[in-house]
Amino acid sequence: MNIDRIETFAVGLPTRRSFGVSGGAVAVAGRPSVRVLVKVGADGAHGWGEATPIPAWTYETAESIVTTIDRYLAPAILGRPAWDLDGVTAAFDRAVNRGFSIGAPLAKSAVDVALHDLLGRAAGVPLGRLWGQRRRETIELGWIVSGQSPDEVAGSVAEGRDLGHRAFKVKIGLHDEATDAAVVEAVRRHAGDGAPLWVDANQAYTAHAALRMARRLDGLGVAAFEQPLPANDIDGLRRLRDASPIPVALDESLRHPSDLATFVRLGAVDIAIAKVQRTGGLTLSRRLCAFAEDAGVELMGSGLTDSDLGLAASLHLFAAFGIGTPVDLNGRQFIESPYAGPTVRVEDGVAHVPDGPGLGVEVDEKTVRSLALDVLTTA
Repeated sequence: MNIDRIETFAVGLPTRRSFGVSGGAVAVAGRPSVRVLVKVGADGAHGWGEATPIPAWTYETAESIVTTIDRYLAPAILGRPAWDLDGVTAAFDRAVNRGFSIGAPLAKSAVDVALHDLLGRAAGVPLGRLWGQRRRETIELGWIVSGQSPDEVAGSVAEGRDLGHRAFKVKIGLHDEATDAAVVEAVRRHAGDGAPLWVDANQAYTAHAALRMARRLDGLGVAAFEQPLPANDIDGLRRLRDASPIPVALDESLRHPSDLATFVRLGAVDIAIAKVQRTGGLTLSRRLCAFAEDAGVELMGSGLTDSDLGLAASLHLFAAFGIGTPVDLNGRQFIESPYAGPTVRVEDGVAHVPDGPGLGVEVDEKTVRSLALDVLTTA
């Protein structure tokens, strides 16, 4: 079964509410949220994957993802066996090589995930059975608080609780330090003492500012301080981890399993964030998670405001490694997935790992084509 077709579709998905990180806007209410869906075919079988272009978070755009796949990644793997995921990863590295990052991780992830979906569909089994690894049937989802002032937090927390969410993640680095701390304090007050709570700075702070913030938040029951410093500030993260009263979690710093190995050797990480798209897909993400387990590093889970294809891919990964802490898979909170028929079931803030073949998401290709945008045509 050899890969014979790869198609990309940039689609505009309805946005439910606005969402921002320290780098800028991720979703804007009233504007479509663009995602790039990828269909990979092999001998009559097919699978789907997704890339989430967020220039406020990383350098890849909808335009760059489409051209990277169409002009570089697809030609590098057409004709290869669909099952040769290791060979595909090597071919990707030759087509778009690594710098400090792994090189176009979102584009690579979309194709890698589509290949996993294809293989699971061809075998008639969900990914966990394909891997021989599924430790959980459900995953608890956290509710995201982003951009609100301290006075506005009550409404956001109440909305999340009304939908069944019991855990909360707060985006910080969007205000000055005092306001950031006040927002977290307000979330703790309204969520209650027993609610799991963690914060994510998305690289917003310097080492000194991050340590000040960690000390401000100490005593609020914050479970993790996610990516407080720039991804490549390895020495700063090591020093912060030594001094912080709150566990330091790494996200943007971990583009490849070898990055985690570096932080482990330097004693610069408490928690590793598993994130499918950041790490170039499920193949490398499984390697990173396995290394974290073997090295005794705690795993938490996160996504990139994915639609339902990305949501399903993450759920299969997290279930395989038994990630039991609440995760940040916030796509349903901010965008809709009108292309998805039978798909991921979420009830009372808990996602059920799909049981259908492959990812377990049925894609209506007619709807995908109706939503498609020509992102390469300039005005």
